[in-house]
Amino acid sequence: MKFTESHEWILVDKDNVGTIGITNHAQNELGDIVYVELPEIGKRVKAGQEAVVLESTKAAADIYSPVSGKIIAVNENLSTEPNQVNRSPQEDGWLYKIELSHPQELETLLDEISYKGMLTLH
Repeated sequence: MKFTESHEWILVDKDNVGTIGITNHAQNELGDIVYVELPEIGKRVKAGQEAVVLESTKAAADIYSPVSGKIIAVNENLSTEPNQVNRSPQEDGWLYKIELSHPQELETLLDEISYKGMLTLH
């Protein structure tokens, strides 16, 4: 699993498909998530581009794609159960799956140790 400084995570399988969500830290900061605006399947996004909007009882937050590629699946369960992002942000609360167009972008992301280290600095 790799992480961004803006608290997204990505887990890539052997077929260069990445599952993307937000970290436990991010869901904790947002509070109770009440609505998830997911991207369209087939949409192409660039690394750092807004892909998802999460609305919580505190605020709305843009979620950025950690990598470039084509969105091939979204977590449909979140339309009826957006709080899955709070309950299981790094498992059942995943947001979307992306077919990576530039797998080398993963090298610019943080590993778990670096991500946790960044959190302690803030």
